[in-house]
Amino acid sequence: MQSLFRTPHLVAPTMTVLILLLLLIPISSEVEIDCNSLRMGQFICPDPALRQIDPKTQQLRGCTPDNKARVWCVAVEGIVCSETKNTSFTREMPCKWTNGYHFDTALLLSVFLGMFGADRFYLGYPAIGLLKFCTLGFMFLGQLVDVILIATQVVGPADGSAYIIPYYGPVITVVRSDNWTYRLPQDNW
Repeated sequence: MQSLFRTPHLVAPTMTVLILLLLLIPISSEVEIDCNSLRMGQFICPDPALRQIDPKTQQLRGCTPDNKARVWCVAVEGIVCSETKNTSFTREMPCKWTNGYHFDTALLLSVFLGMFGADRFYLGYPAIGLLKFCTLGFMFLGQLVDVILIATQVVGPADGSAYIIPYYGPVITVVRSDNWTYRLPQDNW
């Protein structure tokens, strides 16, 4: 090998062949794929450069009653989406559909006017509200129960929508388990 580069008449052709080989090898590291099949870590959703949180509802813009919203996402460098021919693409994300009921309003009505059923009227339960009004909040016991139920977000609006709560506010997410849920055993069990 050392004798090959020491002879001056072989250096130029060898370097020319090496340069031609480097020029023929594709240098581009971009790959065009279907971005809906990307795995976690290969994209970021929603795109942080866009303002996709609605300030009125504190949820993703375009949230439907099916609790899904279509948002813009960005793939990592080197991935080009076949749908848009760039790094951005749309994807459905879960959200909480709201219909104008504020959590803080419901809780304040329950604490201060719960004995008159104002909280239940506000949330769309007129029968329970009238019953609480006629019995003075079930003798204040129903008012206490409603404060706890609304504070823990067990009772929500009657139309099935979610409360409007600040994005980083006191949102409770219920985690449910069924027969298909696997629980990882702990060391102290």
